[in-house]
Amino acid sequence: MDLFNLAKELINIPSLSGDEGGLADFLGGRLKSRGLAVAEQVVEGRRKNIWATPGIPPRVVLCTHLDTVPPYFGASEDEKYIYGRGACDAKGILAAMIQAAMELKREGPFAWGLLFLAGEETDNAGARKANALEAGSEFIIVGEPTENKLGRGHKGFLGLKVMARGKRAHSAYPGLGESAIDKLLDALHRIRALEFEEDPLMGDTTLNIGRIEGGVAANVVADEAWAEISLRNALPSRTVLDKIRAAASRTIEVEVFSASEPQPLFTVPGFETAVLSFGTDVPYLQGFGRPLLLGPGSILDAHSDQEKIEKSQLEESVGIYKMLVKRLLSERGPGGAP
Repeated sequence: MDLFNLAKELINIPSLSGDEGGLADFLGGRLKSRGLAVAEQVVEGRRKNIWATPGIPPRVVLCTHLDTVPPYFGASEDEKYIYGRGACDAKGILAAMIQAAMELKREGPFAWGLLFLAGEETDNAGARKANALEAGSEFIIVGEPTENKLGRGHKGFLGLKVMARGKRAHSAYPGLGESAIDKLLDALHRIRALEFEEDPLMGDTTLNIGRIEGGVAANVVADEAWAEISLRNALPSRTVLDKIRAAASRTIEVEVFSASEPQPLFTVPGFETAVLSFGTDVPYLQGFGRPLLLGPGSILDAHSDQEKIEKSQLEESVGIYKMLVKRLLSERGPGGAP
C-alpha cells in the first residue's frame, strides 16, 4: 500500500460533515478487501462509522474522523507536502492509521481495531454512537494533527449564544425605546474583561466573539440583538459559565449550544508531549478505554485554504502508531504481542 497515494485518494473523496457516506463506503470496501472484519454502523441517514478488526477482540483502537470542514478542494502535492481538504484533518491520519494496521497485521496477531467516525467537525454524532459497539478495548489512540507529539491534555469547548432584548422605537426618539444592541455591547464588554484562573495542566481559557447580529434597520432602535461566543476552556465548563452569566447580568440571556470538558490524556514515556487548545472526539468516546491523542500535521494548517501535511511527518506517524500499539499492548504484560 502506497501511503501517499492512499492519502490523496482519500482527499479526493469529498466528505464534508453530514455527507460522509461515500468515504465510509470506500473505506468499508477497501478494508474488507484487505482481509479485515468490517462493521458499518449507521449514525444517521447515509452517515456511517467504520469499525474494523483483524478478527481478534481489540485492546487498542486507532481512531480518527471521516468528515472535513468546507469548502472541498482536491489533492495536489509537491516534493515536501500533500495538499487538499482534509490533508492533515484528518485524511492523512486516516491513511497512516490504515498503513500501520496493515503492517501490524502482517507482523503478528496484535489485538488492535480501527474506528473511523462521522461528524467530529460538527456534532460528534459518530463518536456518541460508537459507544454502542461495546468494543471492550483498554486504550484508544485518537488521531488529530499534533505534529506527532503525544497530547497530555486538550481544552474543553463552550459555545454560547448571548441575547439581549429591548423595545423598538423610531431612532429620532431613542428615549422612547430601549436598545438591545446597547445592552448587548455593554454585556460583551464586561465578558471580555473577565479573567479566568489558569489551570496547571491546561493553561488559560480563551474567548472569541464569532458573530454579532441585531436590529432591523439603522433608523430603528433595536428590540433584539445576539452574539455567539466560543471559549476554549481550561477550567470546568460550569465554572466558566457561572462567571459569564454573572458578568452578563440577569437582563441578558445566556444559552449554551455546545459544551465539553477539558480532557487530561494518557501518555507513555519517551514521547514529546503538548497540551492542545482544540477540541476532539475524545470526550464522547467513553466506551473505549484510556484516551491518547497523536497525529501528523499541524493544527495551524487545518481548516485553511492551503491545508497540507508534511510527507515526512506522515511517514513517521506510521511507525509511531505501530510503536504505541505495541507499547500499550504490553502495559499488562502478555495478551498483546506474541
